[in-house]
Amino acid sequence: MEVMEIIKDAFTFPSKNIKILLIYVVLAVLAGIFSFVGTIVYIFGFVSAECFLWGGLAFIVSMLIGWVLSGYLISVIKSGIELDDEVPEFEWWDNFITGFNNFIVAIVYYVIPAFIVFVVGYITNVFGNLWLVYQEIFLQAQNLYTGAASTFVVSDALSHAMVNLAVSLSITLAVAVVVFVIFLFIQTMAEARLANTGSLCEALNVFEAAKDISRIGVGKVIIVILLIIVVVAVIEGILSFIYSFLPILSILSIIITPYLIFFAQRAIGLLYSDIA
Repeated sequence: MEVMEIIKDAFTFPSKNIKILLIYVVLAVLAGIFSFVGTIVYIFGFVSAECFLWGGLAFIVSMLIGWVLSGYLISVIKSGIELDDEVPEFEWWDNFITGFNNFIVAIVYYVIPAFIVFVVGYITNVFGNLWLVYQEIFLQAQNLYTGAASTFVVSDALSHAMVNLAVSLSITLAVAVVVFVIFLFIQTMAEARLANTGSLCEALNVFEAAKDISRIGVGKVIIVILLIIVVVAVIEGILSFIYSFLPILSILSIIITPYLIFFAQRAIGLLYSDIA
């Protein structure tokens, strides 16, 4: 499909079955309520040990509902891959299992870039430079406290350590941005692979997921994902402006945000249909 056809189809798709959208909204609200209540109750665990238990249970319920929602969104991607105009129904157990698999996918595709960034930080000696800066600051503060120095003066050693830290941090942060953006694109393909095959192993095949980008076309993938981001950002920006004048209308976000999530997932499915 052409890029603009993908965006147009995806944007109108959620409105084809408002009932399903409302079910998703209710589940999302329930997950949010359990998460919020769990946090509050867990805090009171310092008062009563039972609160730790009830807070933990609330978190678990929130997580389980979240897996159902995540699995359903994978089915929305699948509908796009299959060019099915019908909004998929909830299939509770299948959605739950798929959501759990997608949870594993998200962890793996976060751990890999995080590990790469950690290695880069180690190579650039971020941790060593941070420790040196801490030692120099602690030493000068100690001298000031004991009267060895009348004022806090940045020493040459501290200045040198801070420069080294700034350089190593800059390199590491630059690499982090690039690596996490790349893996965001690859993870998107992994989710599409999970939707297309139903196989966790296929979704975790990082190299094949990366190849899917070239199979579709790097330019097309970047354009579609950027357009998704732009559409969502523009709509959210306009709504935020409206909410600033009429705060009561912010309640609409409960429906609009899921609508935009459906839009994004559908667009990913349509994009992946080029090679499915």
